[in-house]
Amino acid sequence: MTSRAGLPAEETDLIDVDELIAAYYDRIPDPGVAAERVAFGTSGHRGSSLTGSFNENHILATTQAIVDYRASQGITGPLFLGRDTHALSLPAERSAIEVLVANGVDVRVDSRDAWVPTPALSHAILTFNRDLPADAAGRADGIVVTPSHNPPRDGGFKYNPPHGGPADTDATGWIADRANELIAGGLVDVKRERFADVDWDAIPGYDFRDAYVRDLATIIDMDAIRNAGVRIGADPLGGASVEYWALIKEVYDLDLTVVNPEVDPTWRFMTLDWDEKIRMDPSSPSAMASLVAKKGDFDVLTGNDADADRHGIVTPDAGLMNPNHYLAVAIDYLFSHRSEWPRDAAIGKTLVSSMIIDRVAESLGRRLLEVPVGFKWFVPGLLDGSVAFGGEESAGASFLRFDGSVWSTDKDGILLCLLAAEIIAVTGKTPSERYAELEQAFGSSAYQRVDAPATPAQKATLGKLAPDAVSATTLAGEDITAKLSHAPGNGAAIGGLKVQTEHAWFAARPSGTEDVYKLYAESLRGPEHLAEVQAEARAVVSAALGG
Repeated sequence: MTSRAGLPAEETDLIDVDELIAAYYDRIPDPGVAAERVAFGTSGHRGSSLTGSFNENHILATTQAIVDYRASQGITGPLFLGRDTHALSLPAERSAIEVLVANGVDVRVDSRDAWVPTPALSHAILTFNRDLPADAAGRADGIVVTPSHNPPRDGGFKYNPPHGGPADTDATGWIADRANELIAGGLVDVKRERFADVDWDAIPGYDFRDAYVRDLATIIDMDAIRNAGVRIGADPLGGASVEYWALIKEVYDLDLTVVNPEVDPTWRFMTLDWDEKIRMDPSSPSAMASLVAKKGDFDVLTGNDADADRHGIVTPDAGLMNPNHYLAVAIDYLFSHRSEWPRDAAIGKTLVSSMIIDRVAESLGRRLLEVPVGFKWFVPGLLDGSVAFGGEESAGASFLRFDGSVWSTDKDGILLCLLAAEIIAVTGKTPSERYAELEQAFGSSAYQRVDAPATPAQKATLGKLAPDAVSATTLAGEDITAKLSHAPGNGAAIGGLKVQTEHAWFAARPSGTEDVYKLYAESLRGPEHLAEVQAEARAVVSAALGG
């Protein structure tokens, strides 16, 4: 059977929005079923109302748990609340408002009753907290209602503490435990005011879009983009950034076209992802197929996911760039064109990002901070300026303003898209042309992530493997130079294993949602060598798991 990946969605691929929302209110999750409990991953609690994993009880309980967590931490400032364009986001936002208002929280919602990208919410928190002491009770925090790039049937709910970025595991573990306790108790300890009875005159509005867009000149050279006449095509992929791109064009007078301004909770205009599902992943060639087809129409085409925390960069000469390639170019450019950045500020990368970034960091004379998967690890450094750039291989990144101060402590896909236009304006080269130059200098990267089957018991073992569990001394013909179960940048457990040689590496991590493990691998010696690395990596992991 021929795969439909990259082909337009058909009617049979679309969700029934009414059914999805009805299930949100009607289906009662069973706290005795693990799959129906509140569980925070790296980006909040996610699930679908149709499977009993994202329903009204979950959101009422999780919001009350966040209120209780704020009280335990002495946080009394406003809570910024925003949502993306998923069908479940609006009902979940309303459920959250019912609980926040009943608990007397100073909740700030979008004054236009519109969608709020994750980076705009992070920006709002940090702007409010800018002049407050780090331990001030009146600091703001926030909730963003989004499952990010997940399929249309999913919902998501994420808490951002006063530092503006994703909450750490201590916070999310506390919140999840409290939420599940409240659900098991029949929600009797959840305070709630019915949405219809909310006094909207008492809720201050906040224009997330205006505050974010008008501040962009402090971090991106908008004048250079405008003066160079860079032709930008921006595709929000039906997500929360759609009206932001329109205002960016207006405020900065850019040659910018929103190539698809449509918002539809079924996402019927998308092309199918690799697994024939609708998924708004701007780093996926299949999901971005319709945008890649327009690559000759603009100097750069950009894509964002539903909450705009991820970016996709399409150039006329190369099509959709590999996220690792663009991160390397962004780092190389920024650290060469941001003269006010602290000289000792580090380059942050997740340990499954490309080795090319290591080479770029070395050529710049900059310290490399290599951390586990999860943007939360970059938050402290971005906040205090000790990390000037933090990036993930999954197309998420943020960096400092021109003056070296913090911009956002969550991923900012809009920012990285605009940076691509600045690179073209200032250097006269597309990011892909610059990446070709980097590969000439540092080697040609072949990189891939694949999933392999693993039982729950094997996943648990993999997550706790020690380096001495690997008996091999070579990998694809090269001596192994490091075996890591903790990230070298901060000593945090990586929840898996990474094995390195001079020109290659692999990392294996258990999936948090499926019975598979994720195998990341890279070689600077080409695709054939990568295949050798992957084959031997599977054998190494299998042996370590007792397979």
